[in-house]
Amino acid sequence: MKSAAVLLVDDEEELVLTLQTRLGMRGIPALVAMGGDEALRIARETPIAVAVLDLKMPGLSGLEVRQALRGLYPDIRTILVTGHGSTDETQAEGSTEDGEILLKPFSLDSLVELIRTGLAERKGDRDDC
Repeated sequence: MKSAAVLLVDDEEELVLTLQTRLGMRGIPALVAMGGDEALRIARETPIAVAVLDLKMPGLSGLEVRQALRGLYPDIRTILVTGHGSTDETQAEGSTEDGEILLKPFSLDSLVELIRTGLAERKGDRDDC
């Protein structure tokens, strides 16, 4: 069985490819999707442990993608990123019961820490089985 992956979803190609490279340099391989439909296609083919989702994208929003991913993987760790400041959906940067929220521009170290925590939690779940 394939190990669970990290999925980066953003409509800003340069940003998401740079994140993929920078995470790889820190030992975190990541898959990339340029939008919600592509993210869901990838998630149907590869188990996803952590998804980093842009909140506002053309087509499916990050919230819609998160909901669909949770239908596939109920224990998925999600991290929403937004450059739009506070909105009705995301009152402030931080943790919510629905996942993490980071405001752009965010610290790469903060993102790495959240991803590693999500991966460790997923590994712990598998060890308990």
